[in-house]
Amino acid sequence: MTVHTPASGGTGVLGTGSYLPERVVTNAVVGARAGVSAEWIERKTGVVERRYAAEHEAASDLAVEAAVRALADAGAHARDLDWIVVATSTPDHPQPATAALVQHRIGARGAAAFDVNAVCAGFVAALHTCSRLLAGPGAGGGLGLVVGTEVYSRILDLTDRRTAPLFGDGAGAVVIGPVRGDRGFIGTSLRTDGHLNDLIGVTAGGSRMPASEKSVIRGDHFFRMQGRGVREYVERELPVAVAASLEEFGVAAADVAHFVPHQANGEMLRAVAGQLGLGTARIHLPVVRHGNTGAASIPLALDHARRSGVPLDDEVVLLAGFGGGMTLGTTLLRWGR
Repeated sequence: MTVHTPASGGTGVLGTGSYLPERVVTNAVVGARAGVSAEWIERKTGVVERRYAAEHEAASDLAVEAAVRALADAGAHARDLDWIVVATSTPDHPQPATAALVQHRIGARGAAAFDVNAVCAGFVAALHTCSRLLAGPGAGGGLGLVVGTEVYSRILDLTDRRTAPLFGDGAGAVVIGPVRGDRGFIGTSLRTDGHLNDLIGVTAGGSRMPASEKSVIRGDHFFRMQGRGVREYVERELPVAVAASLEEFGVAAADVAHFVPHQANGEMLRAVAGQLGLGTARIHLPVVRHGNTGAASIPLALDHARRSGVPLDDEVVLLAGFGGGMTLGTTLLRWGR
């Protein structure tokens, strides 16, 4: 599915924020549990360290911290929000929505709130959903809060070298609303290849296989990933998706100033970057310091870029998310308020 957001008088990013838990977990610690060396982890993943949430922290706690910082960056108040959309695949509870907890904690009483789960592509899906809600009939140019938040440390098998070295916890958020001139979202493309749904997943805990003593013993509540299959999918489909998005929305590859991908695996992203045709774009890969944080990774990387002084006004930014399902999404926007 490809959806075009009109550039004139559109909606854009007004502020960003992020939060990483205090606990730093090094490759040496992760490697000792997974039976690999720290050097092996860095060479295979590009990750040096990641953060794990404290025992008292859940996805909503991380989300609230990121949301407060994004609101401050935007110069906005929680009471001004119309919508809150939280992207997560590690919610506090099966229900209610984590977004409802965030809404309550930040005092956004006038905002409707709900969750989106497209795993690591969740932030792109949530961002598009919220932007379209703000652009809908009678929306009146309000404000939306989009948050990606994950606590993957709670669903990892720490002895599994295919997953444990990659993932960490964190949250990122953006406030979106009316922007001037031709700034804002240019367009979003989303697709799902459901026949590949077995590449990534958590088997137990849903209605198909409720959590039980047997499921826990078997480790069915742990996150599992077929790493080779996922990599082949990304290497095959991401260049196609990027090229199709640029063509659909009339943006030249040379005009893309910043590429902010899902921080899946730093080594894989560096390898596939040369196939994207974005030779002049700056690729943002803070994955080295926080690992793969699922739906949180794009807004985390975007906030990291903002704190380093970019993007600049009028620069074109390309976001790309990909994850379980398999789902892939790209968003193009022209930066500025």
